[in-house]
Amino acid sequence: MNKLPMTMDGYNRLQEELKRLKSVDRPAVIRAIAEARTHGDLAENAEYHAARERQSFIEGRLAELEDKIARAEVIDVSKLSGSVIKFGATVTLADEETEEEQTYQIVGEDEADIRNGRLSVTSPLARALIGKGKGDSVEVSTPRGAKSYEVVTVVFG
Repeated sequence: MNKLPMTMDGYNRLQEELKRLKSVDRPAVIRAIAEARTHGDLAENAEYHAARERQSFIEGRLAELEDKIARAEVIDVSKLSGSVIKFGATVTLADEETEEEQTYQIVGEDEADIRNGRLSVTSPLARALIGKGKGDSVEVSTPRGAKSYEVVTVVFG
């Protein structure tokens, strides 16, 4: 059973989703199934089949969330420090061709949101950055070809 690194924020989001699914979504779909059953023949009852499909999705997501929470390795980013890039680091990169700068925080898979600067630790860019420091150059294969970045800053917390 391998551990899943995540920040406290990511862990809390998983917990909130689990709580919502158990206390709101699951009871609602059970009521919807009961309501659809009162409408007669189940073989031709679209409401019933839609509710059962939704129930199947909810139960699958509950199992997935419970597994991820059980395997979570919560890392307190505020206690990390250093000059080498690792999980939790906030990194500013400069594209070596355009000099355009971008800032990313390296987070767990479930927390990744590239639009908000949250880069999955398992992404090719994050894997290339791990272990590097300020001033280092990193080359990453992208769908548009190889890109080179220079590490401008490495910050924790």
